[in-house]
Amino acid sequence: MKRTKKERQALLNTTIKENPFVTDEELAEKFMVSVQTIRLDRLELSIPELRERIKNVAEKNFDDEVRALPIEEIIGEIIDIELDKTAISILDIKEEHVFRRNQIARGHHLFAQANSLAVALINDELALTAKANIQFTRSVKQNERVIAKARVVKIDTEKGRTIVEVTSFVNNELVFKGEFDMFRSEAGRRS
Repeated sequence: MKRTKKERQALLNTTIKENPFVTDEELAEKFMVSVQTIRLDRLELSIPELRERIKNVAEKNFDDEVRALPIEEIIGEIIDIELDKTAISILDIKEEHVFRRNQIARGHHLFAQANSLAVALINDELALTAKANIQFTRSVKQNERVIAKARVVKIDTEKGRTIVEVTSFVNNELVFKGEFDMFRSEAGRRS
């Protein structure tokens, strides 16, 4: 269905507000227009490009500071974190993440994104993965964006363990899920 420019721009604005991580390519496909048209629409509406939108979301949501590992060791880009509660990261699957013959992401990259997010979520100087129960639910291809969401399910201060559930999505489709049994150091058990 062909929309007027005004209708398309109103829907574009709403779509980006609902999902600030949507790419220009995804928007072009959704609205059946060229990527250039989307860029022009964004320019007219004063909507920043994707990188800038991600940075804005991260600045608004990054109240807590990751303690368990250096930020540069996290696989993917953390865009929201509340220690010992929830966290979100994104990982754009590029050529270096996939098998050359079929452009399918290597599983260890999806696992690493989820695992490092689970570690980052722990409000402790030391957090290690004791056990993980994971499941890949569909293949991820090159140029897809993986959004991983982690949440603390249970904190057992007696045993120094935290259970973290991580689910990863591409365009709202589940691609990975895991339950991580995280070890916390003594310091974390006392606090």
